[in-house]
Amino acid sequence: MHQAARPVLEGDLLTSVIVMLLLSSAVTQAATFATTIYLHRCATHRALVLHPVVEFFFRFVIWMTTGLVPRQWVAVHRKHHAFTDEEGDPHSPLLLGFWSVQLGNAFHYVKEARKPEVVEKYAGDLKPDRWDRVLFDHGRVGLLIGIALLCVVLGVGWGLLAALVHTIMYVFVLSPSINGLCHYAGYKNFKNTAMNIRTLALLTGGEGLHNNHHAAPRSPKFSLRASEFDPAWPVIKLLTWLGLAKPYKTIEQIGPVSSSYS
Repeated sequence: MHQAARPVLEGDLLTSVIVMLLLSSAVTQAATFATTIYLHRCATHRALVLHPVVEFFFRFVIWMTTGLVPRQWVAVHRKHHAFTDEEGDPHSPLLLGFWSVQLGNAFHYVKEARKPEVVEKYAGDLKPDRWDRVLFDHGRVGLLIGIALLCVVLGVGWGLLAALVHTIMYVFVLSPSINGLCHYAGYKNFKNTAMNIRTLALLTGGEGLHNNHHAAPRSPKFSLRASEFDPAWPVIKLLTWLGLAKPYKTIEQIGPVSSSYS
């Protein structure tokens, strides 16, 4: 009898759960790193320039793991910086309420991303190319292919479960924690309304160092103090060493540390 058709033993079940969780976590981290390096630092803030091949790779990862349309994400985030925690901010927990953003961040995002005038105003410089028209503007297609690949690797049941776990972690835990929790709790190095959370930074490719980011949005490096670690920064440094990225000035070079809280 085919192996996939035989009853799952208790030991096999534990192994299957572990493998599913590991693969799901890998997908979530791939999505997180593609989001912070390409969508956030490169496309939104021009904090670095990526080699076209690397840029295409990150765009493909985002397409397969999130279904996000880059221009829409960029527009919403740029509007957030234009109206941070003020009237007009698409997802301010100080205006909309903490739980509204922490639990409903995806809904606030979709509401804003679907406004053509917002995309045109805040991401008008990102003109669709042929790959956008063929692939990346069709986010649902990418998601379906990504889920199908998980099902091929793990089997239908485990693949769908892995996709569900990834969705919960990326859409309802990690992303909203940046827009919600990091504007509500944590510590500050600089005088702005965002906060730093070191442990969250470890899970979000450095995004948890949100206070630092709002102090110097064009910095490709989010960490400042010796006790802070930005997991995406070593990746950017490696890409730079390989000649595949050109970073802008870091947070230390852009602004003096004396402007921070002691």
